[in-house]
Amino acid sequence: MNSHEQFCISTYAAEMDNAEHELFAFIGAVTQLFGREAAKLSAEDWLDESELMDSPPRSTSRDWRAVTVAASARLANRVAVAQQRALDCRVADRIRRFFTRGVRGAAAG
Repeated sequence: MNSHEQFCISTYAAEMDNAEHELFAFIGAVTQLFGREAAKLSAEDWLDESELMDSPPRSTSRDWRAVTVAASARLANRVAVAQQRALDCRVADRIRRFFTRGVRGAAAG
C-alpha cells in the first residue's frame, strides 16, 4: 500500500471517529432529555440527515455538527407537534366537561 492510500484510509478512519462521536453525543443527550424512544427516532433522523448531506459519504471533510443540527430540528418539530396535540386534547376535554356540566345543571333546574 502506498503512502497516499494509507493517508486516505487514516483520514477516512478519523472522519468516521468524528461521526461516531457526534452521533453518540447527540443520542446520549436526547436519551437523557426525552427518553429512549425519542433517542431511537433521533438516531434514525441523524442517519437520514447524514445521507442527505451534499458531500459524498467517503469525503474527508463532512460537517457532522450540521447533521446533528438538522436531526435536532426534526426532534424539536416532533416534540412541538406532541405538545400541541396534548394541549388540543386538554382543551377539548375541558370544553366537553363544560358543556356536560351545563346540560346537567340545566336539567336539574
